[in-house]
Amino acid sequence: MSNSRRHFLGWLGGTSVLGATGIPSLAHAAPSGEPHPAPIAETFDMSWTDRVKGKYKAVFDSPEPADGAALFRAVAWCDMYKDVYGTDRAEMSPVVVFRHAAINMIMGNAYWEQYEVGKGYKMRDEKGKKWATANPLSVGGGSATGPGAKYKLEPYLAGGGVVLACNWAFGQIVGRIREREKLDAAAARTRALELMIPGVILQPNGIFAALRAQEAGCHYVLAS
Repeated sequence: MSNSRRHFLGWLGGTSVLGATGIPSLAHAAPSGEPHPAPIAETFDMSWTDRVKGKYKAVFDSPEPADGAALFRAVAWCDMYKDVYGTDRAEMSPVVVFRHAAINMIMGNAYWEQYEVGKGYKMRDEKGKKWATANPLSVGGGSATGPGAKYKLEPYLAGGGVVLACNWAFGQIVGRIREREKLDAAAARTRALELMIPGVILQPNGIFAALRAQEAGCHYVLAS
């Protein structure tokens, strides 16, 4: 078991949530045709499901950073359908899920620099000489012009793409901020949300997000 997974399971074991070490199958679950139950609380924003209405739907699941492969593949999938079938962007519904060890990919550049995420991920900057001090998936974390500009979270979100994140894993970020900045739990979570890239939507956990996207009609892709 990797150190990152031990750390995550250790954190999970210390929460009030019962942690399951097994990961359920994420095979594509076609919708049954029955209407999905409406949320009984507003704890988590589920309105994103109303945006998954394109003719072609896919969820790209990222449990590991994988150098941002999930976002890259989601954008490339839309481009390839346009090249092959001439599809309009409005016909495509890509969903990206960041969970488990990939949770830092949803954080902004200020967090990456302050908490040395690049060093933790063993991820170097564009020149390959220093640890990345900015999120490579965020504008400002690498080239934001030219062909690579579209492989950034901000343009992807602005274009209608959906990005979901695991709230369980986000708890690690909250805990890190709480310890470093000597904040109480509520203030640390508020600070963590401020440092998160705007437009990312937290879900109960990453497995919930990936399965819910499949229930919305998405085909599943493990982007690792």
